[in-house]
Amino acid sequence: MRKILILFAHPISHKSRVNIEMINAVKNISGVTVHDLYEEYPDFFIDVKREQKLLMDHDVIIWQHPFYWYSAPSILKEWFDLVLEHGFAYGHDGNSLKGKIAMSVITTGGKKETYSSNGLNSFPLTDFLIPYKQSCTLCQMEYLPPFVVHGTHLLATNDIELLKVDYVKLISLLKDEQFKLKDIDNSMFVNEFLNN
Repeated sequence: MRKILILFAHPISHKSRVNIEMINAVKNISGVTVHDLYEEYPDFFIDVKREQKLLMDHDVIIWQHPFYWYSAPSILKEWFDLVLEHGFAYGHDGNSLKGKIAMSVITTGGKKETYSSNGLNSFPLTDFLIPYKQSCTLCQMEYLPPFVVHGTHLLATNDIELLKVDYVKLISLLKDEQFKLKDIDNSMFVNEFLNN
């Protein structure tokens, strides 16, 4: 059984319609640790050694956050800058994360169609996630296709309930090693795999 660490970064989670529902749906699953970065570090003074130990203690790392200005909320960037240091995550002798699985769980206000060459945002969402993928490559981790929720402002209560079911399914499949990672390599979003 894999141990899963969800690094949750939402600066105004009390206003969240979707992320909070998703986190609440998975936080009590055995083997899952939900780590709320804004709650843990309201002053942004990240305990690097503690964060590195959490990474070492888990097999799957998930970065869950709303998609802000084509990126992550600021604390997650701070986390990357400080925690994934040379000699720990990459570089000579920096192989502490080798073989671990990582993925992004992203919510966007924009519809799926807006993330295309013909859409408002000009590029597919996966293009904006290249820094995550390359960071994982540098750290010798396997980066899975993201789980993406588009158009969060437009979701009805029933849509959110179905989304929670999919998220629990994803976490359970990852935890229990119920699918081969290569099975989802060709999916743009892991959501596509879950719905097949």
